Amino acid sequence: TRPTMRFVELKSEEQLDVQTLHRVRDRLVGERTSLTNQIRSLLLERGHVAAQGHARLRHLLADLLDPATCSLSARMAFLLGDMRTRWDELGRRIAAFDAEFSAMARTDERARRLTSIPGIGALNATALVAAVGNAATFTKGRDLAAWLGLVPRQATTGGKPKLLGITKRGSRYLRKMLIQGARSAMPTLAKANTAIGAWLRALLVRTHPNIAVVALAAKMARTVWALLRHGRNYEAVPQAAG
Repeated sequence: TRPTMRFVELKSEEQLDVQTLHRVRDRLVGERTSLTNQIRSLLLERGHVAAQGHARLRHLLADLLDPATCSLSARMAFLLGDMRTRWDELGRRIAAFDAEFSAMARTDERARRLTSIPGIGALNATALVAAVGNAATFTKGRDLAAWLGLVPRQATTGGKPKLLGITKRGSRYLRKMLIQGARSAMPTLAKANTAIGAWLRALLVRTHPNIAVVALAAKMARTVWALLRHGRNYEAVPQAAG
């Protein structure tokens, strides 16, 4: 009765466990970000501007909380010291999750295969394997990209289709991870003498870099589908001569 209905493959207990680990880690990262933003705002109120980056904020905190040179009130120094302790604890817990994901990526054949794709590390690979599985649910790579909300919305009027921004459907977490991975890999890929490098260079000439990043993330999603569906390893295609 519903010939066009699509069904999602049931996830195994292991897949659900890995997804839960990712959710917990993402919550811890959010707590750490919120905490460091609060530390920055408290310091700014007292005239201390912290440069971007965790390392610089830690260095500034160490200087301000040094008993020999501390210019803060006793109460403020105590509060900042307590917040720094909580920050360190969050960092240790996140690092423990990262180590577990790295171990998973080394032992799981599918995740190890995905880490060969530029821009995909252990975190992305384990999250994608847990969410997608063997990719048999999707007929083609574009279906996976659409499931992740990385394809453009289409508005048609008068028989003329117009492409808009991406749909942002599906898992926000997976989409964020792919886009972050694409952003980190794009500078290197754009310089490479490969087919994807030539495609990126041509794309960057005619569009904004942020749009190119999302387009690269969508292409990465299609590559993920191909590797999971057909059990292949990633191989960069050399740029065609001419």
